[in-house]
Amino acid sequence: MTGQPEHVVIVGAGLGGLRTAQQLRSAGLQGRISLVGAESHLPYDRPPLSKQVLTGEWHPERTGLAEPDTFDELGVRTHLGNPAVALRPGDRGHELELADGAALHGDAIVIATGLVARELPDQPAHVHTLRTLDDALALRATLETASSLLVVGAGFIGAEVASSARTRGIAVTVVEALDVPAAHALGPHVGPVAGRLLTEGGVALHTGAKITRFGDAPDGVAVELADGRRIGAEAAVVGIGGVARLDWLAGLGLDTSGGLACGPTGRVHGLEGVWAVGDVASWDDPATGGRYRHEHWTSAGDQATIAARDVLGAPPPQAAVPYCWSDQFGLKIQILGRPELGDEVVQLHGAGLDSGPVRGTVAAYVAGDRVVAVAGFGAARLVARYRPLVAAGAPLSEARATAAALS
Repeated sequence: MTGQPEHVVIVGAGLGGLRTAQQLRSAGLQGRISLVGAESHLPYDRPPLSKQVLTGEWHPERTGLAEPDTFDELGVRTHLGNPAVALRPGDRGHELELADGAALHGDAIVIATGLVARELPDQPAHVHTLRTLDDALALRATLETASSLLVVGAGFIGAEVASSARTRGIAVTVVEALDVPAAHALGPHVGPVAGRLLTEGGVALHTGAKITRFGDAPDGVAVELADGRRIGAEAAVVGIGGVARLDWLAGLGLDTSGGLACGPTGRVHGLEGVWAVGDVASWDDPATGGRYRHEHWTSAGDQATIAARDVLGAPPPQAAVPYCWSDQFGLKIQILGRPELGDEVVQLHGAGLDSGPVRGTVAAYVAGDRVVAVAGFGAARLVARYRPLVAAGAPLSEARATAAALS
């Protein structure tokens, strides 16, 4: 492809797909844009689903990221409720087949199809998952009458659901297969601090608890654990992450088990003229020499900006510091950078790592002598001060000096 593409087809109508369309126009694309989405809803915000929507504080319409006239203003043709079922690459562009049999021809394809909720083996149909707006509304309806809830998974989604249920006065039990809650996001040293939010919020937390099967429960749901225990509740939700929505690419010879392998600007390896952004994209990682998939809200927007500019042959923007957050039990957890790169954790503020109050705790993740990430609990003002240090990979001594100045 030389020059501007005549037709960009974006597959996925979530945050990543919407931001890609907006960034393409902002960067000067004059050609056509088509946006394909599996759901019939206009693009909406997912973070509120486990919080404000689930508690009933927000009406579903409030999650909307775009109005119908947004796409008219952008010059984007939408195909909502009509998912992609196949991609056929060609020398002069690609053909995307949709579920209704229609075909779209594009000389640039951007894949932003996101995740589907991961389920447990033999998971009963009445056990909820939470990924879409419809999922959130179904779970909310269940919580209106349930007095107890079993949550499988103590990551951010599971903890947020537990928090929302507790605001309704529901008794909550959380079962986590790993020994440490939120270990994937916070690591083994800081994860226990998030676990204390659960227990101090009135949740019965069971870690290192591996589910062997769902059992019969006439008045609800029950699980049997590997150690022989049986735990039941009136309702249950499984929050154990997601699986990349890439089954429609079967037959192309791509290994999609860890997401779509992409270069550092989102170009999919092995598919000329195809980019991927957001949860489905596994971009080359200069920091480790491997690949990196960051399944968070801010990453989708950051990657959309980079990929859109690359589609047009424009230079990339300045690299952004990875960022994510979680609101639970009246407190915001924030993470700047990449905790998984750290080999040491140093407490900069508060006493949460020493069994003191969770609120106000800020920890630095250090690799060698360099700060690669910072996590904070109810300390937004403090965390913000460390963004430039994380961006620069500053030495730990500089982080300590900053902490002393802020104390």
